[in-house]
Amino acid sequence: MFERVIVRHQSSIVVGLVLLLGLTTPQLVHAQPTRNKAEDDKVTELLQEGRKLVDAGKLPDAIAIYQQAAELDSKNPRIFSGIGFLQANQGRFSDAIASYQQAIALDPKNADFYYALGFSEASLGNNDSAIAAYRQATLLKPRHMNAQIALGVVLTREENYDEALRVCQRAIALEPRNYRPYELMGNLFLQQERPQDAIKPLLQAARLAPKQGSIQISLGTALLDEGNRERGLAALQRAGQLEPRNADIQLRIGKVLQAKGQYSSALKAYQRALFLKADLVEAQGAIGDLYMEKQDYLSAVIAYRQYVAASPQNPDAYYKLGKALKGRDRRDEAMTALEQAKRLYQDQGKTDHLTDLNNLLQDLKQGK
Repeated sequence: MFERVIVRHQSSIVVGLVLLLGLTTPQLVHAQPTRNKAEDDKVTELLQEGRKLVDAGKLPDAIAIYQQAAELDSKNPRIFSGIGFLQANQGRFSDAIASYQQAIALDPKNADFYYALGFSEASLGNNDSAIAAYRQATLLKPRHMNAQIALGVVLTREENYDEALRVCQRAIALEPRNYRPYELMGNLFLQQERPQDAIKPLLQAARLAPKQGSIQISLGTALLDEGNRERGLAALQRAGQLEPRNADIQLRIGKVLQAKGQYSSALKAYQRALFLKADLVEAQGAIGDLYMEKQDYLSAVIAYRQYVAASPQNPDAYYKLGKALKGRDRRDEAMTALEQAKRLYQDQGKTDHLTDLNNLLQDLKQGK
C-alpha cells in the first residue's frame, strides 16, 4: 500500500511552467513618424538592426540598440515593451518591470503589456503586484487566456484558493476546449490535498491534450494519492513516453516517484533528466536527497559534491553536503562545508536554515 503523500512541490513547478506561456518574441513594429523623416528612418533602421541581434541571440546588444531607438521615439510603447521582453529573457526582471511600466504609461489599454508586467513581477516573487497586473490584463481582455491562467497560478501560490478556483471556472467558461484551466484546477486541488477532486479536471485536461506530459504527471500524482497504484504509475510512465526529451518532465517524474518511495525508478528519472540537461542542478541535488532518505551517506556525498560543483554559489548545496559528510562521520570536511553554507546564507540574506546549521556545527565541535 502506498503511503499517502501529497507532492507539495507540484504547485511551484506548475507556476514555473505556466508563467512561461504566451511570452513570445515581441512584435517590433516600425515607429510612427516623429518630427521628421530623417529621424523616422533612423528609428526604423535601429529596429531592424535590433531584430537581427535578437535573432543572433545577442540580447545585450539588441537592448542597447532599442534604447537608442527609444531616445529618438520616446512615444512608441512597443519599443519599451520590446526592451522589457529582452530584459526579462536575461533574468533582469526589475529592469523589465520599469520598461513595461513605461510601455503601459504610453498605452494603458494594452492587455499584453500588463500580462508581461505580471510575468516579471511574479518572477521576482512580487505576488501582489503580479496579481494586480494580471487582473488588469483580464479586465482589458477577458479572453487573454495566458493572463487568466497566470492569475490563477499566482493566486494559488498565495493560497487564495477560492478566487483561484473562480478564475479556473471563468477560464473554462470562456474556452471550454482549452486544456490549461482544467490542468490548473487539478493542480489547485492537489495543492489543497484534495486528490479525489483533482482527478476529474485532470482527466478532462488529458482528453483535450492527450500528448501533454505535465497533465499525466499531475494525474499520476492524484491517482497515487488516492491509492490507485497501477493507474498512477501508468500515468507517470505515459508522461515519460510523451516527452522523452524533456528534462523537466523527467525531473518531476522523479520527484513524484521519490515521494512514493519508488527510489530505484526515481533515480533513473533523475539520471535521464541529467542526461538530457547536464546543467539541471535541481536533478543533481534531488539525487543526493534520495540517497539521504535511504541513509546511503557515501552516495549522497558523491552526489552533493557534484551539486556543489554545478552550483558553487548555492548555500543549500553546501548545507546538504555538510549533513551527508556528518553522516559519514567526516567531521572536519562537514564543518568546512557547513561554514561555507553559513557564509553564503548570510551573504544572500537567507536565514531560514541558520538555526539548524548552527546546531549542526555545535554538535560537530562537541564531537557528536
